[in-house]
Amino acid sequence: MKIQAIFAGLALACVTTPGLAQIADTPDFFAAWFAMATRTQAEQPRWMTPLVTVTPRLEQEFRFDFFSETLNNHAHLDNYGVGKGVEIIPSENTEVIIGIPPYETRTSNAGKTLADGWGDWPAFLVKYRFASANEDQGNYAVSGFFQMSVPSGSAAFTNHFYILQPTIAFGKGWGDFDIQATASEQFAVWGESVPEKNFGNPVLVNATAQYHLFGVLWPEVELNATWWPNGVKQGKIQSFITPGIIFGRFDIQDRVRLILGVGYQIAVSPVSPAYRDNLVLTMRTTF
Repeated sequence: MKIQAIFAGLALACVTTPGLAQIADTPDFFAAWFAMATRTQAEQPRWMTPLVTVTPRLEQEFRFDFFSETLNNHAHLDNYGVGKGVEIIPSENTEVIIGIPPYETRTSNAGKTLADGWGDWPAFLVKYRFASANEDQGNYAVSGFFQMSVPSGSAAFTNHFYILQPTIAFGKGWGDFDIQATASEQFAVWGESVPEKNFGNPVLVNATAQYHLFGVLWPEVELNATWWPNGVKQGKIQSFITPGIIFGRFDIQDRVRLILGVGYQIAVSPVSPAYRDNLVLTMRTTF
């Protein structure tokens, strides 16, 4: 419980919600919070959160990712953090994610640093689980998200405007196999330039097929696609196939578990994507 309390205390420093405020009135705040989180997570499948696709499940964890992208001109872009951060379950059927701004470095194909600095801040994501059932009751989950990012990044890595992103997510499992998917659209608002001309309100679709082996292995393959309905990229589609594997959940103490994962995005678009390929690493600690 001591390790859990440390993680939870850090999470509380990031977000306060009415649900947690009510729990705070109980004699043992952390015990009541963890009991509520355990109870609501028991009502959903135990699938693993994929490398790129956002799961419809509710999670409570700290997460740090790393991307290393090969650009079309063979330069590289490294992204430390990828905007992940703390994910908490403040009340039944809800999750709040407070992102941490990523740090990015762009280097030439000769290894020379061209630009580095902070990227835009993915300020928050609010998730509501509309329906779910664990493996014994139906093995499915359906959720809705709303995310906002803030143009706080350095000149080389900012979009220059706020981005709002509503998302629908769903998943279905059959024994040790599951499929998880999301569909969303990004809307640029309150910016310095014309959003539709420079951004194009892209539509994002992600789907993951995943299998559970030997208790701690989760091999998967993802399809990650983006389509621009307007703007300077109007009509273009950028698609990747992402094979990968996730290891976990390794027990540390009580609800605290370690998760590690690695994958490799490969561009399959008929037109030039933003990048050619991408090494994906993830590290998560549940609490």
